[in-house]
Amino acid sequence: MRRVSLRRKGPMLVEGPVEVELEDGTVVSSDRFRVALCTYRRSRRYPWCDTSHRDRA
Repeated sequence: MRRVSLRRKGPMLVEGPVEVELEDGTVVSSDRFRVALCTYRRSRRYPWCDTSHRDRA
């Protein structure tokens, strides 16, 4: 079973490996054991969280 961790403030943590389908149908994947998905949509590496939104908060 795949585990997804939601945080009140911050990224969504997903146990990997994982594939993410974006709104335009593009599929991106990661083979990491855990990934952080950006819920702010401000990441320079969207959908992966890179904390770049902190500079623009």
